[in-house]
Amino acid sequence: MGFEKITLEHKRQVLEELADVKALFASRNWFPGTSGNLSMRVGDFDPEQFYFAVTASGKDKSLRTPEDFLFVDKQGKAIETTNLKPSAETLIHCEIYRLTGCGAVFHVHTVYNNLISEFFGADGQVPIQGIELIKAFNIWEENAEIRVPILPNFADIPSIAELVLDVLDAKVPGILLRNHGIYAWGKDAFEAKRHLEAFEFLFEVMYRQLLLKGATS
Repeated sequence: MGFEKITLEHKRQVLEELADVKALFASRNWFPGTSGNLSMRVGDFDPEQFYFAVTASGKDKSLRTPEDFLFVDKQGKAIETTNLKPSAETLIHCEIYRLTGCGAVFHVHTVYNNLISEFFGADGQVPIQGIELIKAFNIWEENAEIRVPILPNFADIPSIAELVLDVLDAKVPGILLRNHGIYAWGKDAFEAKRHLEAFEFLFEVMYRQLLLKGATS
């Protein structure tokens, strides 16, 4: 389906959902210094042709304006006439959509995801086991374990995007950039939000566990 065949109503719905999520995350201070980015896919998915709305670069995400988002294609290029620029990390969104066919990708910078990604950075993954909220990823076995991939935070975004395929785990809807932030995704905005909130909870629990272990060792 070409972009011109996607209904105006669907596009507006996606922009409204993104605006609501942006406002919620901004209220939690998950976008410090205009950092972070959000996107939602519009229309049907084909790995060779898909479109999504993404946050515009350099905007104060605590505000709600008509210039918060733009629509891009599978290469992260604007598909409508605009003076807006897509987020610098849009290519990472492109690769996640291409590989998963998901409906939304959310990226935030928080203190806990930065600390945890740096602490486990040399291992290339964060091992998490036996914490209740792993169930948010539809993993129900007792004492379940997941490993959240960590990618290096290269200045060259295409170099990061090229590594996504090598680390993506279909059971773990998230990837950390070392000392930077997390990308979480889902079939729609609700699921992507649930996954992101679960990751952030897990990272905070792990950080506090490490403090407790240090205090008692």
